[in-house]
Amino acid sequence: MKIWKSLLIVLMIVANLAFAQPSFADRPKFSKNPDYIEVTKALKQLSQTKDTQTQVEGLTPEEIKTRTEELTLQKYALETGINWGQCSNQTGNTIAVYGKRPNDEEDEDAVYENGLYFLADGQSTKNNWDCDGIYLPNDVQVENFTSSPNGQGEELTGAAALKILDGTQLVIKRNPDTAAIELNVPTVKVIDSKEANWFIPYISQDLINTRVPNAPSNQS
Repeated sequence: MKIWKSLLIVLMIVANLAFAQPSFADRPKFSKNPDYIEVTKALKQLSQTKDTQTQVEGLTPEEIKTRTEELTLQKYALETGINWGQCSNQTGNTIAVYGKRPNDEEDEDAVYENGLYFLADGQSTKNNWDCDGIYLPNDVQVENFTSSPNGQGEELTGAAALKILDGTQLVIKRNPDTAAIELNVPTVKVIDSKEANWFIPYISQDLINTRVPNAPSNQS
C-alpha cells in the first residue's frame, strides 16, 4: 500500500510540473523585449555613479536624476505588459512618424520593418498602435538633444529617425523663438540606417506639410 501511495504522489508531482511548464515558459516575455534590455542596461549604468558631483556621459547630476526616473517608469511599463509607444504632435506642422503597418507580421515581402506615416498637428497616435518614433526632416533641429537612454550626447546632421521606447508618450513641440523641435522625454535614440531597416529619406519640413495625414490617431 505504501508503494502505491508513493507512486501516486510521484505521478501527481510529474503531472503538476507538466501542466505548469507552459506558464513558466510564458513568464519572461517582457525580458526579451529589446527595449526592456536597453532600459535595464541604461539604469544599471546610471546607478553605478555614486558621486552625484561627477558627470556621466556629459550629463549633470540633475540630468542623471531625470533620466533615471524616466527609465524607471518605462521599465515598470514594460514589465506590466505595455508594448507600444504613443506620439503627440504639438508643433503646428504635420510630422512624420514610424509605426507598424497593417498585417505587418504577414508581409514577408516588406522592404522596411515599419512604415512612415504622417500625423497632423494637434493629433496623437492611436492607443495600442505602436509609434516607434519620429522622422526629423533635413532642415529641422532638436533642442537640447541627447541620444540614447543612458544619456550619451550626439549631434544630429541632416535627416534622422528618432526611436522611442515602448511605454513612452512622446510629445513633440516647436520652440517659437528658435523653431527647433522640443521633446518631452530624454530617452530617444538616433537610429542608424546601417543597423536598423527604417526608411530615412532626405526631405524637408515643407514637403512633409504637403502630405495627407494618414497615421492611425485618436482623432480618426
